[in-house]
Amino acid sequence: MDFGVLEPDEELTPFVKEVDAFLDEHLTQDVLDEEWETGAGHNRAFHRALGAKGWIFPAWPVEEGGAGLDPLRVHLLDRELRRREAPSITKGTTGLSVAGIRAYANDALKADVLPRIARGEVCVCLGYTEPDTGSDLAGARTRAVLDGDTWTISGSKMFTTGAQNCQYSFLLARSDPDAPKHRGLTMFLVPLDSPGVEIRPVHTLGGERTNVVYYGDVRVPDHYRLGQRGQGWTVLSEPLRAEHGIGRDDAHGLAEINPSGQTYLHTLERLLEHTLRWASTARRPDGGRPIDDPLVRARLGQVALDVEASRNTPPPMGRVLASELLIRDSADIIDLVGPEALVARGADGALEDGVIEWAHRFAQGTAIYAGTTEVHRNLIAERVLGLPKYARNRPGK
Repeated sequence: MDFGVLEPDEELTPFVKEVDAFLDEHLTQDVLDEEWETGAGHNRAFHRALGAKGWIFPAWPVEEGGAGLDPLRVHLLDRELRRREAPSITKGTTGLSVAGIRAYANDALKADVLPRIARGEVCVCLGYTEPDTGSDLAGARTRAVLDGDTWTISGSKMFTTGAQNCQYSFLLARSDPDAPKHRGLTMFLVPLDSPGVEIRPVHTLGGERTNVVYYGDVRVPDHYRLGQRGQGWTVLSEPLRAEHGIGRDDAHGLAEINPSGQTYLHTLERLLEHTLRWASTARRPDGGRPIDDPLVRARLGQVALDVEASRNTPPPMGRVLASELLIRDSADIIDLVGPEALVARGADGALEDGVIEWAHRFAQGTAIYAGTTEVHRNLIAERVLGLPKYARNRPGK
């Protein structure tokens, strides 16, 4: 038996057909083309269609806006959404923030926001990173000052992907500048239509759209505070663990081994698939195919091995490995294929619709997405190897 392959049986076939029919109807070529052009990671109509099916949070009970699906059907749905390349970045940031909202929002806020999130009417971006602090999230300088029952939030957040399509920001701010670094923070769910919020686009090398969001004395009622004042790091901890793939429920053995590296793994799989097609169909001046060359086969075989290594390495190691292998292999494939691999999609002579060129550009940013490679190496050192924290061992610390 091959435990690495999950095929639906007769009982699951109707559900698989339902998913296929849904995607055929809603995940149109226009949606895919728009995603390629904008890099937004979100399509509002498609997201709302998912919400209407209860498929944004498919494991949630129906009465909470989910579909009440068992883990096997959730896995099959996620797998098909990924295989069909459905826009998912904003769905992902919303999902991460929901863990904090469900656990720490007041009852009135939960009753207002969670049903609309489940229906696809509301999305949430992550207001973590700042221009001057980078991956040091606890070093946040965005200020939150309480006046009566209203907070004034001032500062800026960098790399707030999806903000242009979201209604709220899951925002970390410094509410007590005199408290120790991790204890002076408070978490908020900030309405992005508030006066003083300004969203400016940032376009990445890989073609994605992210944003800088400025908060100019934004007035936020205390109603939108998540958790206790000064406990923002506690509120943030579970979404961060989920983003890094740490401590994740194994979903009855159906969860991916490397959840935090799935996007990078999928990109490497696509890269290998398109390169194999090129190697099997392209013709050299002597009439032979690239795949006939044993050296070409050896290099592609190495990429295939890297796909398996990425798939089967658990977090937090898997996220680092998947990124580093994608960076290395995308460059190696460019070298293998030659100059035509550098032609972008839409240009004359673009190879494999520009996927190889795009994958090489996208790969470069993976070293910083969801925390830099260096941050994840520290996580490995501290949480896996049990080494002391680096800061505690520096001279003068």
